[in-house]
Order: sequence, then structure tokens, then C-alpha cells
Amino acid sequence: MDIAVTLVVQGLAFFLVVWLVMHFGWPGFINALETRQKKIAEGLAAANKGQKDLDDAKLRAQEIIREARDKAAQIVEQANRRANEIVDDAKTAAVTEGQRLVAHAHEEISLEVTRAREGLRKQVAGLAVRGASRLLSREIDASAHADLLDKLELEIERG
Repeated sequence: MDIAVTLVVQGLAFFLVVWLVMHFGWPGFINALETRQKKIAEGLAAANKGQKDLDDAKLRAQEIIREARDKAAQIVEQANRRANEIVDDAKTAAVTEGQRLVAHAHEEISLEVTRAREGLRKQVAGLAVRGASRLLSREIDASAHADLLDKLELEIERG
């Protein structure tokens, strides 16, 4: 056969194969490429969204940590304030109790001084009666002369 016929037949076969591939194979190949491009684009969009969500979550976590620290600082401050209030209340109660005890001690001292004075007055009255009885060379009956003793006691109290 002739080389020109061979080339024409081969050219026609080539164009037939190209037409068949373009008509039946190429759209499937293009669809597969477009589907793959869409999946890659969706994957990249999802990765970007995931990265944005991660950044947002980090910011929220930092905000939550900052709020927790602020709240912890407030709690510590309130605890310190309450502790100071308790200490101040305890100091006030201690001072009040101390003043009450001092006042009670003063009252007891006053009572003891009064009792001691009464005892001394009675002793002085007894000594005065004995002294007067010696001066008069006779015994004075304390029950018979109670009025005299009361007057003597009053005079001793006045000083």
C-alpha cells in the first residue's frame, strides 16, 4: 500500500480516537477533576474554619482563665477582708471582755475595801468600848448600850 493512504487512514483513526475520547472520556475526566478540586477546596475551607475555630477557642480559653483569675483574686480579697473583720471583732470582744473584767475587779475591790472598813470600824468600836470601860472601871454591856455604840460608830465613820 501506499504511504499516503496509510497516513490518511492513520490520521482518520487518530481523529476518530480523539473525537471518541473527547466525546466519551473527557467529560468524565473533567468531572473527576472538578469533583477533586471541590473536595480539596472544601477541605481547605474546613481547615481554615477549623483554624479559625481553634483561634476562637484559644481566645475564649484565655478569657475564661482571665475571668477565673479575677474571680479567684476577688475571693482571696473577700477572704482577707473577712479575716480582718473577724480579727477586729475578736479584738473588740476581747477589749469589751477586758473592760468588763476590770470593772468587775474594781467592784470586788470596792466591796473588799468596804468590808475591811466595816471590820475596822467594828474593831475600833470594840476597842473604844473596852477603852471606855477601863476608863470608867466598869464593864459596859454592849447589848444594853447599843444606841451608844451606834452613835460612836457613826462618829468613827465621819472621820
